[in-house]
Amino acid sequence: MRAGIEVRAAHFPGRAPIDAYGNGGFRFAGMSHRGSILCLPSGIHGWDSPAAIDLESLARVLEEAAEIDVLLVGMGADFGRLDPVLTQRLRDAGVVADTMSTGAAVRTYNVLVAERRPVAAALVAVD
Repeated sequence: MRAGIEVRAAHFPGRAPIDAYGNGGFRFAGMSHRGSILCLPSGIHGWDSPAAIDLESLARVLEEAAEIDVLLVGMGADFGRLDPVLTQRLRDAGVVADTMSTGAAVRTYNVLVAERRPVAAALVAVD
């Protein structure tokens, strides 16, 4: 008997530029993903859209902090600030966080990936 559809956590095991964003998702590496994403050294992961960007929602970033210098945080259509405690926790791990709109974060991420820089991105999906 054949098994049913297996639903796995979304993960692309590699670094790839983001080809497009909008309509609630992203396109990269010939694929599309609906929802927010974390772009890390270990790959691009589906990211449950956080109610707030906090230590819990960025735990994976801290796990891979040794391979990250800069974290770009795309906060949607607008941008805001991260909690100062979170910013300090990231800094203590050697990661500088920079918040901006998702569009600006995608463009900056693509440039830094092309330059093979140690960058990560937490990108909130936009419509």
